[in-house]
Amino acid sequence: MKFLYVMDPIDGIDITKDSTFVFLAESQSRGHENYYCGIGDLVAGGDGLSANACTVEVNHTQGSHWSFGERAVRNCNDFDCVFMRKDPPFDSDFFFATHLLSLVDDRKVFMFNRPAALREVSEKMFIMRYPDLIAPTIVTSESARALAFCDEVGGDIVVKPLDGCGGAGIFRVRHGDLNNRSILETITENGRHQIMAQKFLPASRQGDMRLIVIDGEAAGAMARVPRSDDLRGNIHVGGSCIAATIGDREREIVAAVAPALDELGIYFAGLDIIGDCLTEVNVTSPTGVQEINSLSGVKLEADVIDMVERKVAALPDR
Repeated sequence: MKFLYVMDPIDGIDITKDSTFVFLAESQSRGHENYYCGIGDLVAGGDGLSANACTVEVNHTQGSHWSFGERAVRNCNDFDCVFMRKDPPFDSDFFFATHLLSLVDDRKVFMFNRPAALREVSEKMFIMRYPDLIAPTIVTSESARALAFCDEVGGDIVVKPLDGCGGAGIFRVRHGDLNNRSILETITENGRHQIMAQKFLPASRQGDMRLIVIDGEAAGAMARVPRSDDLRGNIHVGGSCIAATIGDREREIVAAVAPALDELGIYFAGLDIIGDCLTEVNVTSPTGVQEINSLSGVKLEADVIDMVERKVAALPDR
C-alpha cells in the first residue's frame, strides 16, 4: 500500500516521543510505501488534490532518522491512505489544509482522520456535547461571568483559551486572589475572546489520563502527573508519565463518545480524563503512543496500522 503522511518537518521531531514516527516505522516494517509532505506541499487544481511529496524511510538514529527519495507531484487519489498528522495549533493554515484534503475521494482513499471532522471537532468544545461526563464547565468571554461561576462551584476554577494546546494559557483562578481580574482580562483580551472555565478537580494533582482511542475502542492509557510547582501535567512542561489502568468509568466515557467520533470519521483520538471527568477530546495529531507503549508493554502503532489496513480493504471504490 501507499501511505501519504502530511506532517510537520520530519527533521525536527523527537523520535523517542513522536507518535507519527512510530506509525511511519510500523508501516515501513510491513512493506508499505511511505510518502511525506507538509501542508504547504498540497496543490489543488483541475484534477483534484495533489501533493509535492517524496518517498521517506525512517530509522532509529536521532538526527539522521529519515532519508528521502524522489520528490514529485502526485495525485492524492493514488494513495491508499492519507494521514493528516500536522501538530497543533489549529490555525488558519491547518484549517485551509483540511479543506484541501477534503478534495480527496474518500471512497478510494482512507483519510486518517477525516478532514471535515478535524474542522468540526474542537478539542476543547467537543466535551460540551456530554454534560454528564464533564466537570461543571462554562464558555464565556465575560470576566464577571467567569468570576461568578467560580463562586458558584466553590471558589476554585481553571480557565483556558479555546484554541490553546500543550497547556499554553491555562490558569487557576481562586476566590479572593487579587490577580483574578487581571488573569481573566488577559486571557479573554478584555472580552474579545471566549474562554473555557471548569471547576478545579483536585484529582489533577495525581495526574490526568491520556486515553488513546483507536476506531472507537480504548486501546491504551497513561497518566501525566504535574510537577509540584506547576498546574499542568503536559509532558513538554515537565509533567511525568506513569502507567494508568483503563477502568469502568473510562470505558463508559469511551462508549459515550465513540459513536459521534465514528460518525464524523475520527478513527484515532486522545481523550483527556481527570478523575471521573472528561476534559478534552484531542483529534489534531494526538500523541502519547510511545509513552504508553513503554509503560504498558503494548505496541499501539501496530493496532493503528492494523486498523488502516482494514479500512483500506473496505473502501467501496478501491
